[in-house]
Amino acid sequence: MATNTSNVTAALPKPMKATSNGAFQHENPLDYALPLLILQICLVVAFTRTLAFLLKPLRQPRVIAEIIGGILLGPSALGRSERFLHTVFPPKSMTVLDTVANIGLLFFLFLVGLELDIRSIRRTGTKSLAIAGAGITLPFLLGIGTSFVLRSTISKGSAHAPFLVFMGVSLSITAFPVLARILAELKLLTTDVGRIAMSAAAVNDVVAWILLALAIALSGSNTSPLISLWVLLCGVGFVVFSVYVIRPLLELMARRSPDGEPVKEIYICITLSLVLASSFVTDSIGIHALFGAFVVGILVPKDSPFPGVLIEKIEDLVAGLFLPLYFASSGLKTNVATISGAQSWGLLVLVIATACFGKIIGTMFVSRMFFKVPFREAAALGFLMNTKGLVELIVLNIGKDRKASTRVHCLAS
Repeated sequence: MATNTSNVTAALPKPMKATSNGAFQHENPLDYALPLLILQICLVVAFTRTLAFLLKPLRQPRVIAEIIGGILLGPSALGRSERFLHTVFPPKSMTVLDTVANIGLLFFLFLVGLELDIRSIRRTGTKSLAIAGAGITLPFLLGIGTSFVLRSTISKGSAHAPFLVFMGVSLSITAFPVLARILAELKLLTTDVGRIAMSAAAVNDVVAWILLALAIALSGSNTSPLISLWVLLCGVGFVVFSVYVIRPLLELMARRSPDGEPVKEIYICITLSLVLASSFVTDSIGIHALFGAFVVGILVPKDSPFPGVLIEKIEDLVAGLFLPLYFASSGLKTNVATISGAQSWGLLVLVIATACFGKIIGTMFVSRMFFKVPFREAAALGFLMNTKGLVELIVLNIGKDRKASTRVHCLAS
């Protein structure tokens, strides 16, 4: 028994040390975690920023360049070179890269929550709720139908219930932060269409994250339904605790940060620590660390300068350094070359068509039939609600990590 254990230990790769003693000590810096991570960050940022510059004449947002850059760095393009892949992105470094990227994701979802003002839903009334419902229901149902096709072809063996919910959520979600930036760039935030789209997207985001929490609870390694029930109940308990304990603390700090005066550094430190602590709790429950960060972001009071200061403090760091790392990490797991043959391309077209058709047609139908919205505005709402972005990739990556999906990750990416 001891011999078997020693053989397994010898077969495992040695963990990377943090720092090297330098090239003059005959040590390769790329064999150590910190210098290798620095090189990866610099390469990813430089590569994606160059792509963003090249795509600027096409008026494409930077997120498109980051998605393309992540795929090009992976086995789909540059990663075809074994020497490049094992030098710059060796398998032993991926845990460190994924960890840093996911810390950035925590704060990205916190920023998404900061931009969501639940009270805006009340101002637009039932119209936003109905449009959001249509924008979720039809794509979700189409996603369920698509999941049956995929499970009978390329995703045989995937857990049925989690796979179904992951597909429904990934097709029905609206990228709220991307939509907000599009409306701001087009100066549509203050128009009726802009307000309805933002409110409907807010509802969509909240419902999608609730469904995602359900999917994650169902996708645990323990198949007992009692475990999933406990996960959901603990998740509800966390939300209740956040509303009655964390929210008053955030409101107290917001009241003590009046407009025109600098926000105290200790308040920012406490808030960011709450984000990490909440992420730890939800990860321990078995939902996902991102859910805790998102809940804290929603609970920050929106009628004070406090959220604006938080966004100003962390947005550039998160968007500039951490998010490109996440796309690179996703790209390194995605091989476009696996999409080959008539079946794979047909399924790719099916996923794209159902995602777009459900959102656009569902939103337009409800807008026209029940609220008599003019056709042009209804069409604009449909296309705006079909906005996709990083959150969908997060859902697909979570599903892939939880073994709820296999090649669907590559298809949908």
